[in-house]
Amino acid sequence: MRTRLMLVRHGQSTWNREHRIQGQLDPPLSAEGRRQAALVGNRLAGRRFAAFYSSDLQRAFQTAEVIGGVIGQQPSPTPGLREIFLGEWEGLRSGELAGRFPEAWARWNRKPDWDLVPGGEGAAVFEARVAVALDAILDRHAHEDVLVVTHGGVIQVALHRVIGRSSHGLFAFKIQNASISLIERSDGRTIIGGSNDISHLDPALPTEPGPG
Repeated sequence: MRTRLMLVRHGQSTWNREHRIQGQLDPPLSAEGRRQAALVGNRLAGRRFAAFYSSDLQRAFQTAEVIGGVIGQQPSPTPGLREIFLGEWEGLRSGELAGRFPEAWARWNRKPDWDLVPGGEGAAVFEARVAVALDAILDRHAHEDVLVVTHGGVIQVALHRVIGRSSHGLFAFKIQNASISLIERSDGRTIIGGSNDISHLDPALPTEPGPG
């Protein structure tokens, strides 16, 4: 018997489109993001999940609502699945960071680390928060399939935990908008069943990697 946790990154938000740092600020989905969410829903149509959770930030929760409308299930808002809080960087375009925070941005480009973000949540706190949220879901739904709609940074942490590493802001896995990643647990062993599956999306679709 396996526990399967299906992790969906939210669709494109209005700020993904503008290349703004989102963190825990709350822009909505763009029209393209809603289209992407519907494609995820179509991909999952006919499947029944024991539970359906979503970050309560609207770009994720709106994605989950669109998916839920297709699969006939309602998402449960879960604050522990929010993206990392990025302090003074939130709301800025990535191109503005070099001018506003030259030292921190230079250090980030040498070696990304959430702890460099002024006023941010920090790596240890973020990763602990995500671990608590995901472990609670896994423990609550042993031997069941669970759907989770969340953010790129959260999915990075989830995948890094499986391979026994801290993310710290390193994006070793490409996690695109509306992608699907899978974590499986069986007989006390946890594996990555797949990551960044976007086969349900138009191959020409522009998607935005990075924190969000």
